[in-house]
Amino acid sequence: MKSMRLLSKPVVKWLIAAKLIVKVVLVWLFVQSDLWGQNVVTSPDKKLIVAVSVTDSVNLDVSFSQKQVNSLKIWFRSNNKELTHDLSPRKSTISAVNDTLVPVVSGRRSRIPDVYNEMDWPLSREFGICVRVYNDGWGYRLYTKFKEEQIINDEGFCLKAQPGDSAWFPEETSYLSHSERLYPHLAVNQIAKGRFCSLPALIHGQGIYTAVSEAWIENFPGLYIQGLGNNGFSTSHPPYPLVEKAKNDRTIVVAEAAPYIATTIGTRSFPWRVFGITANPGDLIGSDLVYRFGPPLRLSHTDWIKPGRVAWDWWNDNNISGVPFRAGINTDTYKYYIDFASEFGIEYIILDEGWSNPSDLSDINREMDMEALFSYAKEKKVGIILWVLFNTLDRQLGVALDQFQKWGAAGIKVDFMQRDDQKMVEYYWKIAREAASRKLLVDFHGSYKPDGIRRAFPNVLTREGVKGLENDKWGKDITPSHDLILPFTRQFAGPMDYTPGAMINATEKGFSPVWSKPMSQGTRCHQLALYVIYESPLQMLADNPTHYRKEPEAMKFLRDVPVTWDETKVQEAKPGKKLIMMRRKGDSWYVGALTDWKPADILFNIPGTGEWLAEIWQDGTNANRNAVDFTYKTELVKSGTIFNAHLASGGGF
Repeated sequence: MKSMRLLSKPVVKWLIAAKLIVKVVLVWLFVQSDLWGQNVVTSPDKKLIVAVSVTDSVNLDVSFSQKQVNSLKIWFRSNNKELTHDLSPRKSTISAVNDTLVPVVSGRRSRIPDVYNEMDWPLSREFGICVRVYNDGWGYRLYTKFKEEQIINDEGFCLKAQPGDSAWFPEETSYLSHSERLYPHLAVNQIAKGRFCSLPALIHGQGIYTAVSEAWIENFPGLYIQGLGNNGFSTSHPPYPLVEKAKNDRTIVVAEAAPYIATTIGTRSFPWRVFGITANPGDLIGSDLVYRFGPPLRLSHTDWIKPGRVAWDWWNDNNISGVPFRAGINTDTYKYYIDFASEFGIEYIILDEGWSNPSDLSDINREMDMEALFSYAKEKKVGIILWVLFNTLDRQLGVALDQFQKWGAAGIKVDFMQRDDQKMVEYYWKIAREAASRKLLVDFHGSYKPDGIRRAFPNVLTREGVKGLENDKWGKDITPSHDLILPFTRQFAGPMDYTPGAMINATEKGFSPVWSKPMSQGTRCHQLALYVIYESPLQMLADNPTHYRKEPEAMKFLRDVPVTWDETKVQEAKPGKKLIMMRRKGDSWYVGALTDWKPADILFNIPGTGEWLAEIWQDGTNANRNAVDFTYKTELVKSGTIFNAHLASGGGF
């Protein structure tokens, strides 16, 4: 495996202030209706077509490149009345928008074309639908205009797939979930009624990929899809929690649920149901569709929001060595982490579980001198992020966040929510607001998938909701194939805190779970390539500083690799099998690739123009036997030429 960074000569680093700019909107009105009502919305390039019709229900038929992809029948039941029946459609409004978004914190690109056609169709005096179609996908959302408050009994759709379609289906067994699932590839007609999954899910058929997710979930529960036992899916939501009960210090379960999913105001728009559609699965990796459907910026000042890398303690169990003090959760150990971060230009460290009583954030571990640590970190120009249980933070919210701000904390890592019912969804928005008011970054763990909230509150830099590297401490699920499914599925929704960076690496036969000295599956360069392929503006270095200091050539890469990008390109993409992609930051290109347990040879074109100095991290000759084996070298390469590399078993580029 190779990981290669291309550096122009000279390297120019630049920063774009994040504002919404370059806005051109064209709007026109026209009516397209038959006896019942029908409208067609096309993508700007005319390849994606969504036909919306009203008969005895509301129906959406989707075609892409002249192929029927799927059909949806939607429903919405409010105050015990089905709003999609007995409709009297009004005139529709269709808008063509040509816009550019410049996010506060860039992900896949620093300037996002926001070009789409959108239809607003009132279906009655109190109920309507909005359909928006991009070149890379589409979405719809419903809205109501009632004077009185609503009890939402149910909302969703039935999706009819095509015969022979398959799906990567992150199956759940309960609405109480960390959303950390595997993605088995199943025939749609074999997903029995009652089996359900969290989102995103990925459907494939007729050479077309459809990623299903949602955006702008506010004051509403999350969405799940479930099998029908034939060629289709229906949807479900967690019900509204009437009574909650503590199962232990961190898991709050719903003891009694309402026979409805939400209570809300009468006039509002509901979450976007989002569908990425492409013939090339690599397009899903470059797509920021969920972000575009997200809520607009709600902060007036954002210059304090700083993405960065994080030296993380929990995965490696603070298992450092070669120091004159007892390693563990204590002041000396975290000063060691701060020294490491400062030495290598790593922006943050995390104090994970143990710095305080998890149930009382004012009850500080006696071996932790917080004032001294924050003073030391400030001197070394390293930020500290504090782990908290969500329920403890909720009880002590104002006092705790004020104390964190007083100490000079950079952010919080909020853990163990494990739900996305309406009440819990509102908790995310509350934490985003309260943290932003104190200039604190947020990393949600034990969380549901991203929904675009980071567009409104860019201090929410990342979140978990992914079956990541931590699982190597106790199981064998995090295979190279699993790593190669995530970019097309979970990452479609947004940043994911997978936490890469293992320096103990193992072959398929050599791997075993070890809690205090964990290893990863696949080669050393597989781990390095994840920093290019996985998106997280708060990116972890999961192993311990002792190991990193013994790997100076690996640290040449990790000390400089960006966590935000200006441009993303995918050259070859096969979910679960192989991936070759490149990202640009300023004038520098970073190239990364992965393969599964099957060794592979890859080819790619050198990007840009002119001559480049390439730094190359490559699987060693014996990486198939000893996964830590790799080489580092530099060489001059010319843009437009073809570069080839061999990837070892479980390797990459």
